[in-house]
Amino acid sequence: MSDSSKPIVLGQPTVGEEELAAVAEVFRSGWLAGAGPTCRKFEERFATAVGTQHALATSNCGTALFLGLKVLGVQPGDEVIVGDYTFPASGHAVLQAGATPVFADIRPDIWSADPASIEALITPKTVGILAVDVFGQPGDFDEYRAIADQHGLWLFEDAACSAGATYKTRPAGSLADLAAFSFHGRKGITAGEGGALVSDREDLIAHARKLHTYGIEPAFSREGSDELPIPSFHELGYNFRMSDVQAAIMNVQLDRLPNLLSVRRSAAKTYHEGFASLDGVEVPVALPDREHPWQAYVLTIAPEISRDKVALRLRERGIGCNFGTYASHVQPIYGQRQQLPVSADAFKRHLAIPMHSNLTEDEVGRVVEAVTEVVTELS
Repeated sequence: MSDSSKPIVLGQPTVGEEELAAVAEVFRSGWLAGAGPTCRKFEERFATAVGTQHALATSNCGTALFLGLKVLGVQPGDEVIVGDYTFPASGHAVLQAGATPVFADIRPDIWSADPASIEALITPKTVGILAVDVFGQPGDFDEYRAIADQHGLWLFEDAACSAGATYKTRPAGSLADLAAFSFHGRKGITAGEGGALVSDREDLIAHARKLHTYGIEPAFSREGSDELPIPSFHELGYNFRMSDVQAAIMNVQLDRLPNLLSVRRSAAKTYHEGFASLDGVEVPVALPDREHPWQAYVLTIAPEISRDKVALRLRERGIGCNFGTYASHVQPIYGQRQQLPVSADAFKRHLAIPMHSNLTEDEVGRVVEAVTEVVTELS
């Protein structure tokens, strides 16, 4: 198969011999289980990378979100305002904690929660705001913080896609009371799965650390005791730990992060330039006061052109693509009757095209050519 006919995948991790060597080192150590010494090393490094005092490695971002809500004290009957345009893990975590997600409509340019929509949804039952960094670009956190402080609410950053992003020079993850990250295979840095909960508040992370190990201190915390440590269980906990094998991979991925971001940003620049004069599509907006990590590159297809037809024809040409993400309020599980027109429109018109750190200049050029041909045919 020639390079010109080889399929171009939508997303792909960047891993290699360095990750294998790190895993081999963990194998030799004998500690493969969760929350061990390699996890602690990763937690320390990740907290530094995202500008927080503390980090807790978790099994995935969904468990990080759930743990964060639990340690923030979310109870049945509470309402949590959630940015609507997001993978349903955000809303699911609120349901799992026993509360009700109330979805806020989004900005039409960067697709994060519109502060005015958040403000309009606050009721006496509202306890907090779960603000999503859509495709990695942080939302309006100064405005979110002002709203939260005015109404006595907590602020939680869903930073699932945001490793390496910044908002007004501050790293994503440091913008709220808590933040949750994902290390799924489609994310900028990955161990296949995994997540992290970060905060400057030691009390929140300490509580989450106990909850993520069945309600007791992890075994590594009890190493070196001069007595036989027998923990007691005082509250219901869970097994939400990251294994040390995954943590070894994540340590290497942290080393790779600057280069991975550079490749993605270069690809995004080429896409911007390639689509600048193409009628029928709008390129995503990267605001000048924040750094976009380009976890995904999402085009907005003109309403008179079928997004689905564009996607199917691109796939016929070997170009990986998919819808952007979900308008949560239209998902049956939530039983919502809200009308959120901006998010609903994005859900219908967005198209994600290949974006990962293994893309070559030739592949990016082939994607631009294919999208241009298909959109022109369907216009």
